[in-house]
Amino acid sequence: MKEKTFHITTFGCQMNEHDSEVMAGMLLEKGFTPVKERKDADVAIINTCSVRDNADKRFFGTLGQLKHRKKDDPNFLVCVCGCMMQQQHVIDTIKARYPWVDIIFGTHNIHQFPELIDNALNEKKKQVEIWPDGGEIVEGLPAKRLFESKALVNIMFGCNNFCTYCIVPYTRGRERSRKPSEILREVRELVADGVKEIMLLGQNVNSYKGADGVDFAALIYMLNEIEGLERIRFMTSHPKDLSDKLIQAFVDCDKLCKNIHLPVQSGSSRILKAMNRHYDKEQYLALVEKLKTAVPGITMSTDIIVGFPGETEEDFAETLDLVSKARYDSAFTFLYSIRKGTPAEKYEDQIPEEVKHERFNRLVELMNGISAEKNAAYVGTVQQVLVEGPSKTGSKTFAGRTDGFKLVNFRSETDMTGKLVDVKITKSNTFSLEGEIL
Repeated sequence: MKEKTFHITTFGCQMNEHDSEVMAGMLLEKGFTPVKERKDADVAIINTCSVRDNADKRFFGTLGQLKHRKKDDPNFLVCVCGCMMQQQHVIDTIKARYPWVDIIFGTHNIHQFPELIDNALNEKKKQVEIWPDGGEIVEGLPAKRLFESKALVNIMFGCNNFCTYCIVPYTRGRERSRKPSEILREVRELVADGVKEIMLLGQNVNSYKGADGVDFAALIYMLNEIEGLERIRFMTSHPKDLSDKLIQAFVDCDKLCKNIHLPVQSGSSRILKAMNRHYDKEQYLALVEKLKTAVPGITMSTDIIVGFPGETEEDFAETLDLVSKARYDSAFTFLYSIRKGTPAEKYEDQIPEEVKHERFNRLVELMNGISAEKNAAYVGTVQQVLVEGPSKTGSKTFAGRTDGFKLVNFRSETDMTGKLVDVKITKSNTFSLEGEIL
């Protein structure tokens, strides 16, 4: 009997990436084999993101491409899952316009995926299974990691913030935290399997509330004691939940990387209030200063939305001012796009696309200049790099990340994947560094 093959396409954030790792792990346990090209797979899975309009368009474009493959091979299975599937209008669209989709499931019942595969193969009929709420957290699911030496670890699911532009609370549900004991067990097993760095994941990771009163900072201290673990990272933080105790953890915990992603979204206090972000510009900048004072050299990244409804030129100037003062190492910048089902969808003062694009270009120019300046300061220094694998820059070159999450490319005659190596930085670029291994 021919072995079954699969291919997963992932849109969106690290949470989606980890969900795809779990699905891959479950399929491997069932005897399926991964393939690099979707056209060679017996089962194609598309894991969707609902945060940005561009991800929506890419998803439907990808789905359209599978029509002919399904026509040529009726046994070819098409599976769609992820955040978009938690929206009824998306499911209705798929049923009406993309009848070649075989399996539809959401964010809350990934553990059912193997069962849905079996049902689709045996019953030869469409499988649709969407849970409106998360229910109990299912532990012990397998995962096929993207990197041998790094691992993504979900510590909580869902979000309670209801920012007016964001669909996540509606697609991922309310906040649910895993037990500290389960997280510690998973990380110890990962370390035993060769993992040196973990990335703790949650929609709002620093609002984690584990059993027995263990908050996020306390969890960091516990993980810091695990022998063999080299680095701890986390994503994503909400400024309103960044406690003094967590800032102190950066000082006390040698394994906690001196790097933080702290989304600001806008530099205008008026727009931040309209976004329901629960802080203003001054409070955010005070938090940045507190971090930089407590943790000298900490690197910072952020998310910024350009063109939120009602954003004036004065509001945008406040964003440019905040970026100039915070001096981020990098930023994920986005054009605001209407998300069906969010409060901001109904705001009347939407910004014209040409205005959004013009502001976006100015922001990117400012941010790239700051990034280039900050990277230039690394030339001549020696940085410890965890090597992720071969670099895209050429043969016999490898790429990895510093403690501060700087991307470093360097040449090596031997494969350094998974190793922590010292690299002397010889050149800086806007988005990366180059160096020589010592």
